Amino acid sequence: MTRIFTFIFLIISVSSFAQELNCTVSVMSPQVQNTEKRIFESLQKDIREFMNSTRWTNDLYAIEERIECSILITVTERLSNDKYKATMQIQSSRPTYMTSYNTVMLNVNDQDFTFNYLENQPLQFQANQHVNNLTSVLAFYAYMIIGTDYDSFSLKGGEPHFQQALQIVNNAQNESERGWKAFEGSKNRYWLIENMLNARYEDFRGVMYKYHREGLDIMQSDVNTGRQAITECLKPLKTIRMDQPNSYLMTVFFTAKVDEMINIFKEAFPDVKTKAANELMQMDPANANKYQAIIKG
Repeated sequence: MTRIFTFIFLIISVSSFAQELNCTVSVMSPQVQNTEKRIFESLQKDIREFMNSTRWTNDLYAIEERIECSILITVTERLSNDKYKATMQIQSSRPTYMTSYNTVMLNVNDQDFTFNYLENQPLQFQANQHVNNLTSVLAFYAYMIIGTDYDSFSLKGGEPHFQQALQIVNNAQNESERGWKAFEGSKNRYWLIENMLNARYEDFRGVMYKYHREGLDIMQSDVNTGRQAITECLKPLKTIRMDQPNSYLMTVFFTAKVDEMINIFKEAFPDVKTKAANELMQMDPANANKYQAIIKG
């Protein structure tokens, strides 16, 4: 009888845990003609299963602890019978402590995405080699999502996962698909992970921790203390931007955080609002008009 209860307990315990990601996937193909839509529906299903069923780390996750993320693939061209050209929008978020608010952690628009896909063919991935571009790209962003999430909970907590992303980039250096190599552009997968692990951006990793754990996670109980911590993050961000004005990592960060920054600072004291708005406009000129809302708010 004891063994029966033990067996039941083990079943319940195992079933209470899940993989790391809770990823929603959408595949659109408005520009592709003469291709059965069933193929893209199958692709959507296979990607969703790949992202959510693969065990990316050795950590145990409760179902409610899974990282919320989404992938939007827009297929723009059918290059051959089983080869496609597309763009991919990747976004992830995490909850802030004791609130219903989710903060955007990663928001990337990948423009260099080609892949091969055949219906009913399993999606295969191996960490030590480039099997195919579809699963390599998906795995790369899975590790970027996880690493970014871990960095927000502990200082450089995402390091092993970023190293996995780097390995995927290294595996693809001799492949023909774009997005993996330094010379192919300044805003691709290569530069995203290069920036993340480069010692020149070490302070950015500290910002990711302080901004979220000492800033956002505190604001529900002490809004001024939380906002002050986020204000203190602006100085190292400004230094990084001045030293590396074309940093892809910084572009990705501000893409994710622009609206949030506006909401955080528009309720601050007038002097804090003005200083924050000016610094953000300098660091993120692409969104300078948006930051005007801080002062007006």
